Amino acid sequence: MAESDASATATAEPLAPSEKSSSEASTTAPPPAEKRETKRWADEEDDPPEEPEKNDDAPAPSTSKPEVNLAELKITENKFLDDPEDSNISAVTDGDTPYTSASSFEDLKLSPEVLKGLYVEMQFKKPSKIQAITLPMILTPPYKDLIAQAHNGSGKTTCFVLGMLSRVDPNLKAPQALCICPTRELAIQNIEVLQKMGKYTGITAECAVPTDRTSSTSTQSRPPVSAQIVIGTPGTIKRLMSTKKLGVSKVKVLVFDEADHMLAEDGFKDDSLRIMKDIERFSSHCQVLLFSATFNEKVTNFVSKVIKGGGNQLFVKKEELSLEAVKQYKVYCPDELAKIDVIKSKIFELGEKLGQRIIFVRTKNSARMLHQQLVQDGYAVTTIQGALNAEDRDKIVKEFKDGLTQVLISTDLLARGFDQQQVNCVVNYDLPIKYREGPRTRDPPEPDYEVYLHRIGRAGRFGRKGAVFNLICGDWDELAMSKIEQYFNNPVTEVQNTEEAFEGALKAAGLL
Repeated sequence: MAESDASATATAEPLAPSEKSSSEASTTAPPPAEKRETKRWADEEDDPPEEPEKNDDAPAPSTSKPEVNLAELKITENKFLDDPEDSNISAVTDGDTPYTSASSFEDLKLSPEVLKGLYVEMQFKKPSKIQAITLPMILTPPYKDLIAQAHNGSGKTTCFVLGMLSRVDPNLKAPQALCICPTRELAIQNIEVLQKMGKYTGITAECAVPTDRTSSTSTQSRPPVSAQIVIGTPGTIKRLMSTKKLGVSKVKVLVFDEADHMLAEDGFKDDSLRIMKDIERFSSHCQVLLFSATFNEKVTNFVSKVIKGGGNQLFVKKEELSLEAVKQYKVYCPDELAKIDVIKSKIFELGEKLGQRIIFVRTKNSARMLHQQLVQDGYAVTTIQGALNAEDRDKIVKEFKDGLTQVLISTDLLARGFDQQQVNCVVNYDLPIKYREGPRTRDPPEPDYEVYLHRIGRAGRFGRKGAVFNLICGDWDELAMSKIEQYFNNPVTEVQNTEEAFEGALKAAGLL
């Protein structure tokens, strides 16, 4: 698979806002799209493009530690992650190390500085269920490797961020923890969480992601990475290591976020394995943490061979992964124009009563076509897909996160890990399907169950209410939807294409 970060250099963690106006990205129509054939969508390609990077090293944050008095901390808001308490979580531990579930963050013996970040900056009150089980496995010596699967929005990011912050020696000015992510958007999001959680620790961090202004010599000319935690994309990390700009001899923790994609044949398997092998060669006691909401059987079998001794494992039953707080609906559309009409007359018109909405499409061409149709008719919408340059992608994500835009069209670039709590409605304009290899065929495509789960997980974050509308057009869509229902053992309710039916669906979802 072509990687989404083509050349290597690292950017420091703060991301300055773009000076362009928000209306520029929101209203400019894209180039005319190619005419798409409804029943040939399974054969279109949307490979991540090669992206250049820039050498842009911002100053590291201060390493001075503030005085922290836990007794003076006041929790002003009861905002903690709330995954389903009846989740059937299966834990398999490696060795004889006893693990006790944590009822509070104090039980984990975290430093006062980390606790202050959790309470003051993150406004957490107590660990979620997945955190209560997972964090003792991560933080208890002898620091076993971990494969962890859990619901979207259940607090996985907090688990591995705490794992990294807790293992770093603030006095050692060298990389001690690495986190590898499949996209620049997820890497940037993760480092923002780390900066908030680690605000009072004095630990330095750097984000190694592809950007726009770079050359093959920029990596060679940049200084060595000195940040204690590095979060980035696999190609950038690999090239920094190969050019000896990123030393890994002191690395204690290696995290793979969205690990199923990072280790899949059609993902970043080769780069990920190379990073793992290089770290093992220079740092023999590195703890490997693999996190995702989905692990199919093929990836799980492969991971079990890669992880030393099998490691500790945490899994959720497949049937429980389809989020209960998110109501899923299907809307039958006779043709492409009917799908566009649903977006205009229902998602936009009724959506004004809702929060933010994400519309997922399968290809860059679909994204451009839908964006053009909506902008031409006066609808305010932004679009993000892999062909955009890094600056525009960052700008579009920032505007959406800041609430400046309400509707975002996206390829699967944002399907995994994208966290925006105000999103309560997701539309699958195109159902996700698996890419085919070899010659084209008339056989119906196989749904991509993992991507479907990640997409719907963008709504109803952290136990909030949400609704998903799947637009079904043609026999292939109908078959794909049926397979998705069977796979998750979760029937999806049909909604008629009327305003009354949509209002009823949104009320049933708790959104009206």
